Amino acid sequence: MELINTIAALGALLRPLREAGKKIALVPTMGALHKGHLSLISRAQEEADIVVCSIFVNPTQFTDPRDLEKYPRPLEHDLGMLSEASCDVVFMPAVQEMYPGPEQWHIDLGPAEFVLEGEFRKGHYQGVTQIVKKLFDAVEPHIALFGQKDFQQVLMIEQMVARFRLPVRIITCPIVREEDGLAMSSRNIHLMPEDRRHAAVLSKALYDTKASFEQARSNPDGLSRLMLETLEAEARRQISATPGVELDYFIIADGKTLMPPPEGLETGLVALVAAKVGSTRLIDNMILS
Repeated sequence: MELINTIAALGALLRPLREAGKKIALVPTMGALHKGHLSLISRAQEEADIVVCSIFVNPTQFTDPRDLEKYPRPLEHDLGMLSEASCDVVFMPAVQEMYPGPEQWHIDLGPAEFVLEGEFRKGHYQGVTQIVKKLFDAVEPHIALFGQKDFQQVLMIEQMVARFRLPVRIITCPIVREEDGLAMSSRNIHLMPEDRRHAAVLSKALYDTKASFEQARSNPDGLSRLMLETLEAEARRQISATPGVELDYFIIADGKTLMPPPEGLETGLVALVAAKVGSTRLIDNMILS
């Protein structure tokens, strides 16, 4: 496993491999790795000849400086996991390497930038797309892999790829969950034991919504907007009734636009949730159809 810290060294390593016809995959991360990240590495190994995993805690996507400060950075643990997973290259640049000087970044990501996470974390997706573009420029991957847990983030990255017409294919990999259903996340480490138990209500609400959705969909009259709103209201009630959980949103949306689905739309729907559990904010989602 090669450890690289500069864009120049990364280019020197990857250029001859690319010229030799090797297919390169990138798995961008901010570290604090878990089994969800390893699932991305595994899928990348199925799709490509060379797998690059980046570890970089990107300052421009944090809307709260306190979040940036307390973000976990267990580097030794991360490198051990990547070594065991047989990752080929780990790219770990310093902030100065990725942001050598002042720069302006703002691109049109469409209306979906400003809803859900975009509403609660204004400017977040500008920072995300800014660093992902830099990583794509540095690695020049054929494919890049992201987790479904960050559903909205993947949509924003796809918008950025289309905007710049980048020759990279985006692959979204399924959410990896704990035994009780909680979506694996680097933030879970901040949950106190009691909060950890309460956090399971997020996935439970999603699973219950999916079951109710499938039942409603089987009705002769099909789904209506009112039925979807009823499912949303029940999930919100379930989550809000759980001690220590402060709900930000639970919605059923069109998976392409993140907007309320038009009447009669029964495919491509996704349920998305965000809540503060104790002092930790968590997100999750589930594809309904």
